[in-house]
Amino acid sequence: MAESIEYDLVVIGGGPAGYAAAIRAGQLGKKVACVESERAGGTCLNWGCIPTKALLKSAELYQKFKKAENYGLSAEGVSFDFEKIMGRSRTVAGQMAKGIEFLFKKNKVDYVVGLGQVSAPGMVSITEGKEKGKFLTTKNVLLATGCKMRRIADLEYDGERVMTSREALANTKMPKSIVIVGAGAIGVEFAYFYNALGAKVTLVEMLPQMLPVEDADVSKLLHKSFEKQGIEVHVDTKCENFKVGKKSVTLDLVAGDNKTTIEADVLLSAIGVTPNLEGALAANLKPELERGYLKVGDDYQTSVKGVYAAGDIIGPPWLAHVATYEGINAVNGMFYHSKAKRVTTFPGCTYCQPQVGSIGLTEQAAKEKNLDYMIGKFPFTASGKAVASDESEGFVKVIADAKTAEIYGAHIVGSEATELIAEYGLAIGMEATVEEIHHTIHAHPTLSEAVMEAAAATTGEAIHI
Repeated sequence: MAESIEYDLVVIGGGPAGYAAAIRAGQLGKKVACVESERAGGTCLNWGCIPTKALLKSAELYQKFKKAENYGLSAEGVSFDFEKIMGRSRTVAGQMAKGIEFLFKKNKVDYVVGLGQVSAPGMVSITEGKEKGKFLTTKNVLLATGCKMRRIADLEYDGERVMTSREALANTKMPKSIVIVGAGAIGVEFAYFYNALGAKVTLVEMLPQMLPVEDADVSKLLHKSFEKQGIEVHVDTKCENFKVGKKSVTLDLVAGDNKTTIEADVLLSAIGVTPNLEGALAANLKPELERGYLKVGDDYQTSVKGVYAAGDIIGPPWLAHVATYEGINAVNGMFYHSKAKRVTTFPGCTYCQPQVGSIGLTEQAAKEKNLDYMIGKFPFTASGKAVASDESEGFVKVIADAKTAEIYGAHIVGSEATELIAEYGLAIGMEATVEEIHHTIHAHPTLSEAVMEAAAATTGEAIHI
């Protein structure tokens, strides 16, 4: 690479926001570079969304083998190799990362492995890596450095006894027992995974419900389901007095006036994320922050002219698909000189079993806004396809305006919820009504019929309940 190359855009960070932005700029014929400190794909592809889904699929299949009799089948002596399960997860991540590198080449994006820093508006320096000492001059910079896992204060993370999800994805030793602190999506998914493979799992959440951002009805059902699966769930509970030994971890669970001491082989911390801005900006550059995250305008530009930001680094929701949307729209606004689109409504997905998929307002949020709303709910126990598949746990719940029938939100807990939620996402985007969902013919038998029946249930017209 030449000592200095003039770019239209330099992206710092190769995760879902960064690589999508770089590819989009390449599609527009712009001269673009993407600087990534580790490997294309960022946390999501390498240490998050993709490898965890590979693990969850292994756990799901193992559970299905164990329940073969439910399908009239016999599967004896079923076992698993934990090291191979983890190895497959890493292979999947590696394959997808190579795919991103191919897309960079296809779209003529210069891929720079190293740590990038905005040394001045229009200038990016490579401060670490093989290209250290090089600099890139550019008309625009997009910061997409994402987040890193938040850590519990005064607790040493050794990657063996105490881990975040990142260390867990590199660990090839199956624990006999594990306590997971935090019952957001990451904590819930790992709880399902380890329990499905036979570990004794304790899941702890300081807020009143699992998956705190989800509709209360969804969280209640999932709570019951997890307990039925053998997971010990504690909500409204704080964790204190951590002690890490050579062979185990002990801590106190505090719920009101009650205190219980528990012990486990491993502790997995899943208490959220924190912005990853370290080294990304020269000391003299101080863009406006909001709770530690980069504050951006409607065009994704920070308070420093010519420096944009997208993805997790600009704050919640910390979701890969939202980051991709933001990265693409930041570039479209940057080069089309038209109004960039900001995220308003987005799906949230949790890939445990049963799955959770949601979009729009929860019932609690609708109440807080004093909206006049109606609810339609349809259980998967009334779905022929769900019963035939032995996956009848859960329901579809839709919230709509009581007068116009426009959809405010939808919440699904059950088989393939993360796939089914897309229909309601499209409906909300098109300002469709529950009547239009109801009167759209859905193939029989399919799980998607439950989406239709829930819409019909808002006016008491569901046929199968």
